Amino acid sequence: MISLASPLIFDAIRRFRGTKISFVGNFRSWEEAKIASTGYSAQVILDRTVQAARKVRDGEAAYERDSVIFARTDYNFPLAWALMRAAARHGGLHVLDFGGALGSSYFQSRELINSISNLKWIIVEQSAHVEVGSREFANGVLSFHRTIEEACNLYQIDVLLLSGVIQCLQDPFGFLDDVLSRRIPSVILDRTPFMLDGAKRLTVQHVPKRIYPATYPAWFFSEDELMQRFVKHYDKIATWPALDRHHPEGGRAEYKGFLFEVKIPS
Repeated sequence: MISLASPLIFDAIRRFRGTKISFVGNFRSWEEAKIASTGYSAQVILDRTVQAARKVRDGEAAYERDSVIFARTDYNFPLAWALMRAAARHGGLHVLDFGGALGSSYFQSRELINSISNLKWIIVEQSAHVEVGSREFANGVLSFHRTIEEACNLYQIDVLLLSGVIQCLQDPFGFLDDVLSRRIPSVILDRTPFMLDGAKRLTVQHVPKRIYPATYPAWFFSEDELMQRFVKHYDKIATWPALDRHHPEGGRAEYKGFLFEVKIPS
């Protein structure tokens, strides 16, 4: 298994630390955490994300992440490498970016992957994001869809990208069991948090008002427990330290990325 890291990652880490995102609590259930938060569908999240994505689209910013705009691109080289590896295997690349907002990972990566032939970046998102994405950001490469089923019916998917998203799901293990059973050839799991003590934890994430005033449930995983969801259908090819560096109150965590490839039947 390969281990990947980039010097530019650490500059991005320092810049994002200043946002002072916090993760509080140790909730017993999703419903309990949901009551203590405003939720992911708050209109302000979409509004701020649209504003940031427009600046990227119009060339006023290099890329955006979680509605924060960046004047220059801090490339996520491990992600780009994983995408290029998949493209080499398939002679082109159709990426299903689940929870991909309005194209954050696409715009961050496009300068490194624009030489790929037959590139399609297929985002599955909440309905409000799909509506504005289809209206304002869709092009010959980028498209927006409401469900994985819809996307898979329209495209032959080569790579499933899960970047900073499964920790936001009510039932991440059930989701993984379902989507991995589709045996999509490659899966990239990036920006995913793991507790260093090995015990999963459910928190509420507090986003500072200068980004957008919102709170929502967020998981920190046990790495061993999460990896067990992959072993049936996938081999772990590479791992790397992800961009994020956040810890829940009173605990320590690390964010990681992984490339998995579907097992070849013996």
